[in-house]
Amino acid sequence: MLARVREIASSFMLTELVKGLVLTGRYLFSRKITIYFPEEKTPYSPRMRGLHALRRYPHGEERCIACKLCEAVCPALAITIESEMRDDGTRRTTRYDIDLTKCIFCGFCEESCPVDSIVETSFIEYHGEARGDLLYTKPMLLAIGDKYEERIARDRAQDARYR
Repeated sequence: MLARVREIASSFMLTELVKGLVLTGRYLFSRKITIYFPEEKTPYSPRMRGLHALRRYPHGEERCIACKLCEAVCPALAITIESEMRDDGTRRTTRYDIDLTKCIFCGFCEESCPVDSIVETSFIEYHGEARGDLLYTKPMLLAIGDKYEERIARDRAQDARYR
């Protein structure tokens, strides 16, 4: 009975409202932690997964051997690969597409690749204004790999320390 009286008295005196205002007032004058994104960047984990890239060997040949493991392991079915046999008996891709609107950035594709061809870089600042803008084709993925190969190799070496 006494607890019920206290509850009614508390509701008339608006104690919950006063407690909330005290809490708000306490944080009103504290230091702000807002990050202004384009100018300020937060630190990322070295194992961060972002934009995909296809890599080449140092002598210029593309690494992908068209084993299609990445396509098979992709849970979102975001990867499409077509391949053909070369004159020397090796198999290479003729088409390698990744639909980033489907991709869930799980990293299974790079874990399954036996030749370290497909990697997820640490780049997250990319966008598309239409659905087709986020369909990355083989030439686009190779261009990303060529442009950032040095950084990708450095990130891969650093990532190896955490495994």
